[in-house]
Amino acid sequence: MTQSKDFHIVAETGIHARPATLLVQAASKFTSDVTLSYQGKDVNLKSIMGVMSLGVGQGADVTIKTDGDDEESAMAAIVEAMETEGLAE
Repeated sequence: MTQSKDFHIVAETGIHARPATLLVQAASKFTSDVTLSYQGKDVNLKSIMGVMSLGVGQGADVTIKTDGDDEESAMAAIVEAMETEGLAE
């Protein structure tokens, strides 16, 4: 069963290089598929180029989906990374 959570990006710079790297690192620790959705586009959250290609800015609404054996742990790690970095609420 897929986990899904919506986030409202509050960071002034959006998901730029440093936070994108942290999110990719968090997602990459898990075997589950982790997807970032923004404006109708889905990218693999384990791909820094994919995440950067979306150009997610402040005020954006994004959805993270996890699907796989460790999807709950993966989602918890992503939520923690988002909150720790002050990226989203």
